[in-house]
Amino acid sequence: MTNSIEIKNLNYRKNMKPILSNVNLTIASGKIVGLLGENGAGKTTLMRLIAGVAKGYQGQISVVDESKIAAKKAIVSFSEQLSGFNQNMKIERIVRFYEDVYPDFSEDKYNQMAGFLQINEDQKLSQLSKGMREKLIIGLALSRRAKVYLLDEPFGGIDSMSRKKIINSIIRWKPDNATILISDHYVSEIASVLDEIVIIKDKTVFAQKSTEEIREKFGEGIEEYYEKVYEGTELHD
Repeated sequence: MTNSIEIKNLNYRKNMKPILSNVNLTIASGKIVGLLGENGAGKTTLMRLIAGVAKGYQGQISVVDESKIAAKKAIVSFSEQLSGFNQNMKIERIVRFYEDVYPDFSEDKYNQMAGFLQINEDQKLSQLSKGMREKLIIGLALSRRAKVYLLDEPFGGIDSMSRKKIINSIIRWKPDNATILISDHYVSEIASVLDEIVIIKDKTVFAQKSTEEIREKFGEGIEEYYEKVYEGTELHD
């Protein structure tokens, strides 16, 4: 099995402040991985570095053996927050933009997801609730035929019932050999679709475990294990 993400000796500072220190991480292709950590731990920064959006780091980051930024952007789908679009732009124009910019964007897949997520393309961006905006972000990100999908806190504004339906459908939407790295506070809800978890603590990868090992070796649920690791009451190696 090949690796989709390989990070070696990664260090990143912003305004002279260390954000990530000595990060080493390997994720195999085809996995759905939960990226867990408290607010400010560096999860979003790590995703931005993998996606090639953030720059100025030390160390090595490769995605499916690609290390150049342009090459990584071509195979990584990052859940953009749509802040660069005019708020009066209609959703249909945003979709057309994605089709023009990303050769791997699938109109058929998007149409299926838009129907499932109940996205109204006649609406303007400014008319969307927080939950509908996040559904659009998820739909756009997963409609690319990418090698790696980075979903950064994708469910915060989505109601509980819709959130569960979307989480349970992620496996169906994911291409077989693609990897999904998902950062979310709803640990118990995403646990059922995760193959592994990566815990960011003290500015680095503090623990990486398969969900099967956590359940069998530690006899715990994913959320319980994560909380114990963060509290320092659980062995992580």
